[in-house]
Amino acid sequence: MRIVCIGDTHELHRELVVPPGDLLVHAGDFTFYSKPPSIVSDFNDWLGSLPHRHKVVVPGNHEFALEEPRNQGAITNAILLVDSGVEIEGLKIWGSPVTPLYGGAFGMSKSADRKKHWALIPKDTDILITHTPPFAILDHGPRSERREGCPQLLEAVFQARPRLHVFGHIHARYGTLRTPETIFVNASLFGDSGSLDRKPVVIDLQAR
Repeated sequence: MRIVCIGDTHELHRELVVPPGDLLVHAGDFTFYSKPPSIVSDFNDWLGSLPHRHKVVVPGNHEFALEEPRNQGAITNAILLVDSGVEIEGLKIWGSPVTPLYGGAFGMSKSADRKKHWALIPKDTDILITHTPPFAILDHGPRSERREGCPQLLEAVFQARPRLHVFGHIHARYGTLRTPETIFVNASLFGDSGSLDRKPVVIDLQAR
């Protein structure tokens, strides 16, 4: 399966050239603070115009509108994962928008709460999609030593060992890291210039 990974498009999705593939994954922050409200429906319309057979979206810390369960139905042209999973063509996918932020959408600032939360990740997950990166993996910019990822998520990833982990959130650390167990992708496309100056990341993954 060819998986096209994107994230942190921040209202600029219509400027993006999306390569073909079987599964499109968006790892969150497709709005700026969910304003204007019409941006969610515009994003959903854009998703519907794409040819990918399957589309999966996880919200980010800017998607305040989708914290309310009744609003999550606004995404109809993709599978929206909010601490939930789906199986697509033999690949088990689980996604969560939770970040360590205090005050952001889906923020969970207490480490003990995040430890319990990330324990929900099924151990047979093939593809994990989170908005936040795990600690020390593609989670800091080239001019900063400050790690922004979640230590409790890192622990859970080591236990679940997904084959692919897609995330975003840290714009400056776009890229891919491969380990024997997991391919890590920071799919943040929003660059320092305020535009989408990175390309979607394409990963080929075989069903088990």
